[in-house]
Amino acid sequence: MEYRNLSNDEIISLEKQGCFCKDWSFVLVSESFTTDNIHQVRFEGEVKLGLLKDQPSGSSGLYYSFLKDCEIGDMVYISQVGRLEGYVIEKEVTIENVSSLMVEGETSFGNGFEVEVLNEGGGRELLLFDRLSSQIAYLMVFYRHEQEMIAQLENLIQDYSQSKRSSRGKIESGCLIRDVQTIRNVNFGPEARIIGAQLLEEGTIVSCKEDPARIGDGVIAKKFIIHSGSRVDSGAILETCFVGQGVRIGKQFSAESSVFFANCEGFHGEAVSLFAGPYTVTHHKSSLLIAGMFSFFNAGSGTNQSNHMYKLGPLHQGILERGSKTGSFAYLLWPSRIGAFTVVMDKHSSNFDTSEFPFSYLTTENGKSILTPAMNLFTVGTRRDSDKWPNRDRRKDPDKLDLIRFELFSPYIVAKMIQGSEILQTLYDHTSKKQKYVKYKGISILRLLLKTCRKFYQIALKKYFGELLLNQLEKGNFENMSELRSCLKPAKNGRGDWIDLAGLLAPQTALQSILQDLKDQVINDIEHLHLRLKTIHDDYDAFAWSWYAEVLEREEGIQLSQITKEQLQELVMQWKVNSLKLNNMILTDAEKEFDQNSTIGFGPDGDEEVKKADFSLVRGTYEENKFVKSLRAENKEIEKKANGWMELLEKERVYNPLGISNP
Repeated sequence: MEYRNLSNDEIISLEKQGCFCKDWSFVLVSESFTTDNIHQVRFEGEVKLGLLKDQPSGSSGLYYSFLKDCEIGDMVYISQVGRLEGYVIEKEVTIENVSSLMVEGETSFGNGFEVEVLNEGGGRELLLFDRLSSQIAYLMVFYRHEQEMIAQLENLIQDYSQSKRSSRGKIESGCLIRDVQTIRNVNFGPEARIIGAQLLEEGTIVSCKEDPARIGDGVIAKKFIIHSGSRVDSGAILETCFVGQGVRIGKQFSAESSVFFANCEGFHGEAVSLFAGPYTVTHHKSSLLIAGMFSFFNAGSGTNQSNHMYKLGPLHQGILERGSKTGSFAYLLWPSRIGAFTVVMDKHSSNFDTSEFPFSYLTTENGKSILTPAMNLFTVGTRRDSDKWPNRDRRKDPDKLDLIRFELFSPYIVAKMIQGSEILQTLYDHTSKKQKYVKYKGISILRLLLKTCRKFYQIALKKYFGELLLNQLEKGNFENMSELRSCLKPAKNGRGDWIDLAGLLAPQTALQSILQDLKDQVINDIEHLHLRLKTIHDDYDAFAWSWYAEVLEREEGIQLSQITKEQLQELVMQWKVNSLKLNNMILTDAEKEFDQNSTIGFGPDGDEEVKKADFSLVRGTYEENKFVKSLRAENKEIEKKANGWMELLEKERVYNPLGISNP
């Protein structure tokens, strides 16, 4: 924008309207500038002003404020601001009733601050910056042993943070800042809404038109990054924290040295040195999440962990893998690691590792920590969680930073189930029948359940393997067995171990390639790293199919390049039988929600008939329940799909290849 000096008439007009400046030559204005909407304003330093004229879309102007070293864009409304200093303010911004909004010296606006995440004693420091994703954070926090990679990653982040360093802040177009006490060294993205905050200091609020960030009443935040679509309000207190996209924090929640990634929720409780992967949820007043990593997690009321063994300080850490839950007043003593989709109940005062046993229950008996593997496979809650997460993705920003796979079963989880099955079989074979419990990695397992729990894992494995097979077949276009086998040929190398990078499920080999390119400085900026990680995310299906090909050959002795009609039919039938079996077990679990015990508390002034009537009107019936109906409909589809493929595979002729097409 081109600027000019004020004319004498404009200066006289401004002074008549109560404005003051020691030297009006430092106030520059746009060509179309008018003085009409500027009253009772004190100018100091260099100030640039755009067009401040009322339009049908709203009012603009400067009123009862002090401005120093600022650039004010077109159609900006500023009123009752005690001190506004060091900001470039873009068009259509509203700032009203703010005590202080200023930049002091050079700052990086929250970029580059270190967070002692996961371990309060240090050693896993994470650098905050406004392009941080859960995957980049995972690499920085958990891959400290890759020293060359960490050094290069830190260099990239520091270079990025340095590029944000300035003595001028930015308030981008469409922002609203109202009824705020103090703001110091904070940048604001487009359309951000800041209403009623108490103190914002050293931070960046990333926002966009599609998904504005919102900061509300009583918020105190220091050394922070808050992202698009997030809402922090109702007295929340944050210090040295990252708040990712679509996050909700409020109701007096406090957090220190913690990071919260996509769609997390924190209310009432407290977090310290927390790595909250996507969908970490804590809603209760007495809950404390400390020195741990969580993702797709739901904390029961009173959930607590201890990272201090009263020796060398609070140095201990823990991991609850994706999908875990804690019951009311569940307690864990760090260090411990809990397998994926595990329900933790009771108080545990020993250290253990159950990561090889996903879908388990963790309880206590006479002070002893007891694991019941696989029992959470067929609960309603587990199935509902896997369905609801993708539907509850609040992120509307077209630039989604966190890469998230929502699959309930994946190569990462299923490999754990295979491993868990083998361990259970080994424990069964080598444990005396006189023993009640068997001990494994600090946990006790009831010997009588070893075989049963292994069978439960096998049901889920066969279901998952069949799903992968049919999904791959349905992508193909073939008319005979030779063409079918060609369609089954893996296109990517996803063999070997898989990992969960805070939401992104990936083969180790693919990640190692990225790590090596970081070390070799092939990846030379943050956006390049984002792109490489996204490539893994986009290639998930191809990687998973390659992994299955290896497992099928190892576990069943079947090579896809030589698979026969009979082998295909057997795999389809295993999928059908076990999918129906698992779904029916879930339906049985759902039926418990409608049994006699569930009617307790209904119809308190009537007989059994009144109880049932009251229950039906409030909760509905089992037969009409939406979840039950959808699962039954799924069972019919499973039957239909399996039968369709069995019929097609039966069309083989003696001298001619299969005539087969997609069902």
